[in-house]
Amino acid sequence: MTLEVEVFWSFRSPYSYLATPRIAEMAARYDLDVKIRPVYPLAVRVDGFFERQDPRWPMYVVRDVFREAQRLGMTFGPPRPDPIVMNMATREIAKDQPYIRRLTHLGQLAAEQGRGIPFICEVSRTIWGGETPGWDQGDHLAKAAERAGLDLARLDAQALAEAERIEAAIQASHARMDQVGHWGVPTFVFENEPFFGQDRIDTLIWRLEQHGLTAR
Repeated sequence: MTLEVEVFWSFRSPYSYLATPRIAEMAARYDLDVKIRPVYPLAVRVDGFFERQDPRWPMYVVRDVFREAQRLGMTFGPPRPDPIVMNMATREIAKDQPYIRRLTHLGQLAAEQGRGIPFICEVSRTIWGGETPGWDQGDHLAKAAERAGLDLARLDAQALAEAERIEAAIQASHARMDQVGHWGVPTFVFENEPFFGQDRIDTLIWRLEQHGLTAR
């Protein structure tokens, strides 16, 4: 029996990027229906999120994600530009968020077209892999989309034409996260049980095995 796992995932989350190889491996190896549900980052979803955090937290995250990338054998570097528009000195989040809105809308469309996993893998590596400065310029995203089996120009046109519907789908994913009792990414959900973080994939698989998970 095919089991279903929801994956709440953000293009601005380095931990989401670090989870992508395992997500792809899990979907390929097991009889699973892995539903990618792109969401906006907490900095955009929750007003004043960064203002309420301990100022030591961002520096720890930076250290930890570099360490995790090394452990996982993944390339990593700060995104240039940041997918969200933010004043790092004041922690103020701009109201207009062209990068993350575009990325999240494109991710939603890719998921609807059955290419969610390859799209998040290719695009997040372009953003977070540390090898593509100016990921938003030139043909970087177009090539990432092509590697995922998609045409970026067509996706952008569809995203513009269906912006209201796509935004509603993303907001529904936010509501679904609230329903299952979590807020962070990546969060994996199986039968309404959340598993938060790229370091909980083994725990998720353990739970799936209890419900009859089989290899393909």
